[in-house]
Amino acid sequence: MTTPLRDSPARRAPAPRVLGVDVGGTTVKARLVEAGPDGRALWERRVPTPRGDTDGRRTVAAVVGLVDAAREQGRLDAVGLVVPGIVDDEAGTAVASVNLGWRDVPLRALLERASSVPVGFGQDVRAGALAEATTGAGAGSTGGLAFVPVGTGLASAFVERGESLVSGGWAGEIGQVVLTSGPLAGLRVEDVASAGGLARRVGAENALAVVERVRAADPEATTAWHDLVAVLADCLTWITAVAAPVTLVVGGGLAGAGALLFDPLGEALDERLAHSRRPALVPAVHGDGAAMVGAALLAERVLPAERTPAEATAGGAA
Repeated sequence: MTTPLRDSPARRAPAPRVLGVDVGGTTVKARLVEAGPDGRALWERRVPTPRGDTDGRRTVAAVVGLVDAAREQGRLDAVGLVVPGIVDDEAGTAVASVNLGWRDVPLRALLERASSVPVGFGQDVRAGALAEATTGAGAGSTGGLAFVPVGTGLASAFVERGESLVSGGWAGEIGQVVLTSGPLAGLRVEDVASAGGLARRVGAENALAVVERVRAADPEATTAWHDLVAVLADCLTWITAVAAPVTLVVGGGLAGAGALLFDPLGEALDERLAHSRRPALVPAVHGDGAAMVGAALLAERVLPAERTPAEATAGGAA
C-alpha cells in the first residue's frame, strides 16, 4: 500500500485568505489577499466612508458589507482594520479620529461581533509603515524604518524588527507640533509640511496644482514649497536623531513630485545631519495601498493557529 507524500499538492492545505481594510476620511478601501510572504492580491473594492458617523456603527456596517463581498470570492479567515488618528491598537479603540468624529470608539469589538471573524486592528500610518518595512521600500533591511506619508495631514511611524512604536496611540503625531519661532510661528507642522496644508497656504485646489506652479517658477508657490521642504527636513532630522532609522520612507501624494521633493529634501538632511548617520531617503513603494497591505499583515497576526500561512503550506497530516 502506497502512502501519499506529505507535501503532495493533493494533500496541501490552501493558503489562508485575509481582508485588509483601510478606513480613510473619504473612502473605505479593502483588498483580499492570500496570507504569506507573497501576499497575492485576489480582489479589491472601495466604497465611500459614511458621514456623520460619530459612534462608528455605520462605518462598521460598511466594512461588514465588504467582508460579505469578500466572502463571495471564497473562504475568509481574518480581517485587518486600520483607521486614522490616535488609535490604541491593543485596546482596539479609535481614541480620537478628528476627521471622522470618533472619540473612544471600540471599533475592533464592534467589527468582531458584526462579522464573526478575527480582527487585527491598528492605525493607518503605522500599518503603512509595516507594509513598507515588510514588502515595500524597506524590505530586506535589517535596521529600523521611519515612514512619513505627506498627505492631507502629516504623521509618522517607526518600525523596528517588524514591530511598530505605538505608545498608547500617541507615537508619531509630528503634524500636531506647533512651530514657535520665525515667520511660521503659531502654525502646526502639518499646516506647512503636508499636502493639504500646502494647498491651503497657496489657495490651490490641491497639492499637485501647487507642484505644477512650482515647476513654472510661480513665486508664491515656490515660497510655500521651500517652507514645506525645510519643516519636513527638520522633522526627519529629529526622527533620525532620536530613533536612528536606517531607512526614511516618504509617501503620500507629494512623494509623486519625485526629484522636485527628494533632491532638496536630501540636501537639507545632509546639511542638518552633517555629524550623524544619514538614513537612506526613499519614496514609498505601495502608494495609496500601503495601509491596506499593512492591514492584511495585521490580519495574519490574528489567524487561528491552524490557519497560519506556515501551517497551511506545511502539507497534510502525518
